[in-house]
Amino acid sequence: MSETMRANRCDDPGAMAIHTRKITDSCRDKDCIEDLRVYLTKGSQCLLDTASSAKVRCAELMTTYIDVEPVAFDRNHYCIDVTFYYRILADAVIGAVRPATLYGLAVFSKRVALCGEDSHAHIFTSDTRLGEPDGATVQSANKPTAVVEVLNPMVLSSCVREVCDCKETTSCQIPGCVRGMFDDELVLSGDRRRLFVTLGQFSVIRLERDAQIVVPVLDYSIPTKECCDNPGCTEDPCELFSKIPFPVGQFASRCCDNKPKGDKCCYTTT
Repeated sequence: MSETMRANRCDDPGAMAIHTRKITDSCRDKDCIEDLRVYLTKGSQCLLDTASSAKVRCAELMTTYIDVEPVAFDRNHYCIDVTFYYRILADAVIGAVRPATLYGLAVFSKRVALCGEDSHAHIFTSDTRLGEPDGATVQSANKPTAVVEVLNPMVLSSCVREVCDCKETTSCQIPGCVRGMFDDELVLSGDRRRLFVTLGQFSVIRLERDAQIVVPVLDYSIPTKECCDNPGCTEDPCELFSKIPFPVGQFASRCCDNKPKGDKCCYTTT
C-alpha cells in the first residue's frame, strides 16, 4: 500500500507523473463505398449535362465530422458517428476536344460502437478562450474522445446516370464550412445527369480517455536542430548527400522468381 502511494506521489527521482490519453478501445475498417453520389458545382454540372462520358480521376478527403454518444443499454460503450467529406475530381469528354475537369463533393457516413469505459469525474480546465474572460473554467462532458485516422480513398469505379435511372436518396445536409471549401455553388437538386463513384477506404477508429500515469525518466529531450529565421536556410546539398548511407542492397542481384524463398542465394533490398 505504501509503495503504491509513493509511486502515485512520484517521489522516485527516476520517475515522472504525466497526463496523457489512454486508448480504451479501437478498430480498423476497410470500406468499399459503392455508388456514392457526387454533388457537382454549378459549372461542373452544366459540363456533365452536355458531356458524352465522364470518369472520376481522384478523390481527396477534405474533412471529417465525428460525434460520440453513449449506448443506451451499456454505459461503458459509445456509438461513434463519422461523416467523411470528399473532394472529387473527374474528366468529362465533350465532343472531340480535350477532357474538361469536373469537381464536386461526395459524402459518406458510418457508425461504430467501441468500449469507452465509464468515469464519474467532472473535468474542468482553465484554457483561455478569445472573447471570454481569461482563465475561465470550462467543463467538458464526461465522454471519451474519438480519434479517426483515415487515408485518402482509392477510386475503384465511376459512372454517369440519367436522373430517371437513379434510385431516390434522402437529401444531403452539407455544413456551411464544407460548402465554403468550393468556389462555386453545389447542385443538390434539379440536375439532369448525375455522377457516381465507388471508393475504397482504410480507416482506424479509437476511443481515448485522459489518464495520469507514472513513467520512468531517462533524460530530458533537448532539440538538436538549431533555430533559423530564414525559411530558405538549408544544409549544403553535398553535405546532406554525404550523410545518406550507401544503398548496398540496391546493388545486390536478385534471384529469379522460381527460386524458393528460403534459398541462401536470395537477397533482400533495404
